[in-house]
This record gives sequence, structure tokens and C-alpha cells, in this order.
Amino acid sequence: MKTAARSLMILVAGPYRSGTGDDPHKLEANVRAMNETALTLFRAGHLGVTGEALALPLLETAGSTRPGDAAYEEIFHPVAEQLLSRCDGVLRIGGPSEGADRMVARARAWGKAVYTDLDDIPAAR
Repeated sequence: MKTAARSLMILVAGPYRSGTGDDPHKLEANVRAMNETALTLFRAGHLGVTGEALALPLLETAGSTRPGDAAYEEIFHPVAEQLLSRCDGVLRIGGPSEGADRMVARARAWGKAVYTDLDDIPAAR
């Protein structure tokens, strides 16, 4: 990583449901992959964030019983989009994901940085 002038807040966008069949263990593995990437960003001096970190507790509080139910549709992607609006950019990780691709498209439309590899992100310290 190169050195950045300042710390960046970067949304880590990757698959959550894609390819999981909504299997809880596979969903957890996808969240873990995003969290591990966010930790790497943190250790490089940035704030890596995930929509899942904010949306999943809200879903539980809202009474969501499964991915794709009404509460999920109300909360999951809208939270990520609001979070992205506050971020400097997005890092796209993992395999196919309509939602992650939507975050990349939104970031580009808003003129935010889009990264596809950790090595492309300048280190802040």
C-alpha cells in the first residue's frame, strides 16, 4: 500500500446472500470475510466499515426472521447505501453479488473511489 494523506472511511462490499442458499453458516462466513478485510483496512490506518455491521442488529430488532423478508428489504441495502454516502470510497471483495455491485455503481455515480484490491488503497500510516 502507498501512503495516503489522510485516513479514509471505506465501505467493504462483498457477497452476503449470494451463493449461500441463505445457509446461516455461509452467511456468517461472508460477514467474516468482510470483517477481516475491514480489520486489514483499520491496521493500514483507515476505517473499514460494512453495511452488515449496522443492518444486521437493526434487522434483529425489527423482528426479521429470514433474509429477504419485509424487514430485510426495508433495511438491509438502504442502510448500506446511507453508509456509503458518508464514505470516501468502496472496496469490492469476493464473488458475485448484486448488492455489492450496486454499492460499486452507486459509489461511481457519486464520484467516490472504487477499489478492487487492498493493494490499490494507500496506507494512512
